[in-house]
Amino acid sequence: MADERSEEIIDTGRRLFAGQVDFVKGAVALDGLPKADRIEIAFAGRSNVGKSSLVNALTGRKTLARTSNTPGRTQELNYFTLGQQMNLPLYMVDLPGYGYAKVSKTQVAAWTELVLTYLKGRASLRRVLLLIDARHGIKDNDREVMKMLDVAAVSYQIILTKLDKLKVAERAKMLEKTNAEIRKYVACFPLVLATSSEKGWGIEELRADIAALAAD
Repeated sequence: MADERSEEIIDTGRRLFAGQVDFVKGAVALDGLPKADRIEIAFAGRSNVGKSSLVNALTGRKTLARTSNTPGRTQELNYFTLGQQMNLPLYMVDLPGYGYAKVSKTQVAAWTELVLTYLKGRASLRRVLLLIDARHGIKDNDREVMKMLDVAAVSYQIILTKLDKLKVAERAKMLEKTNAEIRKYVACFPLVLATSSEKGWGIEELRADIAALAAD
């Protein structure tokens, strides 16, 4: 997929994520969000799908986003800023995982409401990167989020994670199946990107895509 992106935008993506990346804040309510003064790219997905690992892989920093083997550990909208030195300022937003979490149902409901309200109402949100575990594919609660984003006319893209956990023959089948399903969703970007944070697969391409969104 790298040959579909220009060398210039690939280089811009590399430099964007090689520069300074700072944690801004973790917001537990919408009134605690930073001022919407730059483009935002949000990372969403079911609990334990690998959002924090992907953020760390993109930035080349092992501890920028906290990772956990306990589903539901990320309980805030975590904001990171980058690109200011390149005059491409943007926020990356690591959202709380939806779905299963080892906490009370009340907490899960509160986090889910926070995430969905954010996704529907943040004017500076340019795209949602909706992470899907390649071992499991798109689940019903993913489809609920996709339908909500369609209704809200919020652009989103499917990012398959943990591709290295599949056998070689299974990878192509999962990509084909996922690409076929997303055709039903009007706000979904028509290109599924397969990644592995552990192996580094798809990271260069995703950096380039985020840089292109920031520069657009």
